[in-house]
Amino acid sequence: MTGWSSGFSPYRSPEHKRDVCGSIRLKHKEGAAFDIAMANHDPVAFEAAAREVGFLGFGFYPRSGFIHVDLGPARQWGERFPVRATAFAAETPPAREVLAESRTMKGGGAAGVATLGAAGVEVAQSVLAETQTAILPLVPYLDTLRWVFIAVALGGIAVTIYARLEDWRRGRR
Repeated sequence: MTGWSSGFSPYRSPEHKRDVCGSIRLKHKEGAAFDIAMANHDPVAFEAAAREVGFLGFGFYPRSGFIHVDLGPARQWGERFPVRATAFAAETPPAREVLAESRTMKGGGAAGVATLGAAGVEVAQSVLAETQTAILPLVPYLDTLRWVFIAVALGGIAVTIYARLEDWRRGRR
């Protein structure tokens, strides 16, 4: 163990593993033992549920943040997890769900649809202008409709800008 003042060696001989950790490692390989991270679990509730379904061996590793459970004989080791003020870590929804619900995306979508609508009205207006003898009375209404679409597009852009600024103020982006 040269160079290790603490007496800790990262190497474990096969004999040491068999003598000290063999039964635990074997249970893992057989699928009868699991190490579960407690980041989003209440350790007390998790232990109770595991005991209820038949797990008897429990190893507590609060510094590493997990609990070992196995189907071996009834025993336990390690210090239990300290009681937390909040049992669960805050859940963060996937980014795409957050974006889909954001006012930024909704405002951008409204602006995009309105821009396409305004362009469509312009195309229709030019086509109808060619056949103006038959449809001449509708042309002023089309011009008004185009301005309505432009106003909706500008409103969507304004909502997008407002949402971005508010999110920035709240520290979301």
